[in-house]
Amino acid sequence: MTEERPGAESVDSVLGALADPTRRRLLDLLAAHGEATATTLAGQLPVSRQAVVKHLAVLDTAGLVSASRVGREVRYAVRPAALDTTARWMASLASEWDRRLARIKRIAEAAEQAPDDPTAPG
Repeated sequence: MTEERPGAESVDSVLGALADPTRRRLLDLLAAHGEATATTLAGQLPVSRQAVVKHLAVLDTAGLVSASRVGREVRYAVRPAALDTTARWMASLASEWDRRLARIKRIAEAAEQAPDDPTAPG
């Protein structure tokens, strides 16, 4: 049984979107340029404009990019809030594992320093 965490759907959506290297590259390009059109982005990737639009739709659904119409163009920009939520979840997960590992270390060190049990078979 898994425990549901706050914002789990958002984090799952972000992680799913980031699983694809083309989508990660799109985020890198948008972060570097501020905003860009699908045509501009496709010119920097080995995929078609239509493929870029589909990838941007996945990123938009995950809350990682936003689209705004300027005249006849649709410009995309990074939305950092979903990344921030995911980063906080990952940091919390890492912190929990650090606590668990520190406890295991303390138990192991205490066992190592404990005097041998004279009643133990030897």
